[in-house]
Amino acid sequence: MDETQVNQQAPALAETLARLQRSVQSVIRGKDEAIKLAIVTLLARGHLLIEDVPGVGKTTLAHSLARSFNCAFHRVQFTSDMLPSDVIGVSVYSQHTQAFEFRRGPVFANIVLADEINRTTPKTQSALLEAMNEYQVTVDNRTYKLPQPFMVIATQNPIEHHGTYPLPESQLDRFLLRLKMGYPSAASEKEILMKFADAEPLAQIEPVMAAEEVVEMQQAVRRVTVDEQLIAYTLAIVEKTRQHEYLSLGVSPRGSMSLYRAAQGLAFLEGRPYCIPDDFKRLVLPVFAHRIVVSSRYVSTLKKVDQAEAMLSEILDSTPIPL
Repeated sequence: MDETQVNQQAPALAETLARLQRSVQSVIRGKDEAIKLAIVTLLARGHLLIEDVPGVGKTTLAHSLARSFNCAFHRVQFTSDMLPSDVIGVSVYSQHTQAFEFRRGPVFANIVLADEINRTTPKTQSALLEAMNEYQVTVDNRTYKLPQPFMVIATQNPIEHHGTYPLPESQLDRFLLRLKMGYPSAASEKEILMKFADAEPLAQIEPVMAAEEVVEMQQAVRRVTVDEQLIAYTLAIVEKTRQHEYLSLGVSPRGSMSLYRAAQGLAFLEGRPYCIPDDFKRLVLPVFAHRIVVSSRYVSTLKKVDQAEAMLSEILDSTPIPL
């Protein structure tokens, strides 16, 4: 789909994306921003990390997004005794063919829900690294391509909870953005109780688009225009994270690229063929907060996650916005 075709089909694409949002909103109440960020991640060919306490809709959001378009969907419940082969697959000797055959694991799907990913060991967590970065897996010196589109949606409980293994920085860096669901408002929770207490919320979701349409949109997102001043704005923020006295790890080049792609996805979702400064500013926290590491010298009563967001907010306030 070239730029002319994108412009011609813009109204149809906008309506399809609007239906996708409404489909997910029919299940996830009062969390419009979280839903929008999840769709942005899909459009930008990224992976999503959802972190929050149990029971606030993390898994339901992943399920509802997957069910909203025709695709292969696999859910993996991570536990402490899982092995990498439980995720990517294993070679099994076949008596019939007298040879080893590769039995594909659940990672071979369009959307993979890695539920409670931080309840499994780092060895098993690392099984997703190649898949998330290169859209392929290698087993017994053979490489297998993953289907397109491919997206990992991982949920995790806060690291303060019992029985969790913190994700290493290399794994966190492969998630395009991280979001927190938060508790619903009183009005939204009342609506959830009245509508879904005696019903299965996901049963009412029907696909609104095909997997091929998602791939076309992802290709169109790459052609969203980004002004050079916005690139300079991004790099200024990134450089400040690398030079900050209370940050022991700043944003990586992959992080810079993630913000660029996420801003393109947000502009596309809102029906614009170009990015504006607000696209970048709105996405700095969800794209960067999980990529930086707060130094032990920083003294604060806030949790580590909140400390990172507080520092990024200060950096944003001190960085001039291009006009």
